[in-house]
Amino acid sequence: MSHSEQPQSSQELSERIDALEMRLTFQDDTIETLNQTITAQWREIDALKRQIALLVERLAEAQSTAEGPRHEPPPHY
Repeated sequence: MSHSEQPQSSQELSERIDALEMRLTFQDDTIETLNQTITAQWREIDALKRQIALLVERLAEAQSTAEGPRHEPPPHY
């Protein structure tokens, strides 16, 4: 809107304010929904990181206790 336009009536201004308030309400709702989604994703990421760390630890333990290759000739010798 440029400054050269005619001043708007109070009805038009009221309608514009109502439209802006509806947009603001929608945006607030969208932001809250996104925030909840991000929070849930971070919780899931943290849980997955803990699971990976536990699996890495278990794998290291299993590898350290596993028998290595034996230096025996194969049975066909």
